[in-house]
Amino acid sequence: MVKNAPYRFSDFESISFKYGLGDSLVNQYDSKTGYYQYVNSRDSLVKTKVKLRKDDFLYLHRKAAELGFWNFPEQIVGENTDGQSAKLPHYYLEFKYKDKTKFINFDTGYKKDPKLNDAVKNLITEVTNMISDVRDRDLE
Repeated sequence: MVKNAPYRFSDFESISFKYGLGDSLVNQYDSKTGYYQYVNSRDSLVKTKVKLRKDDFLYLHRKAAELGFWNFPEQIVGENTDGQSAKLPHYYLEFKYKDKTKFINFDTGYKKDPKLNDAVKNLITEVTNMISDVRDRDLE
């Protein structure tokens, strides 16, 4: 069963993760290059390298499978009826495999499906925490 899964860990290549307010996805991470830029608490743009290990990738791959990432729609965005979209956090998450790529665009204004909303937020939290933990580990 696991061997025939649509996204196998043995085919895993990289993760791309971008986030920010509105269309400005200034915070970015690319696991292929290790390039990570983010705005810190003092509104300064920090550029650094963060290299995830194989175990880190395996954990994120399994967490994505557990939360149903492969079945998420590509666009998970709320309706922009009140003009608040530019003030809401937006996320782009991509898992790249040898023959396939799965990505999602998510904004926190999405309210249609609470279970999907929670699953996406959990996955984003896992990815964010992993990148931060590895960055902090490398600084020690």
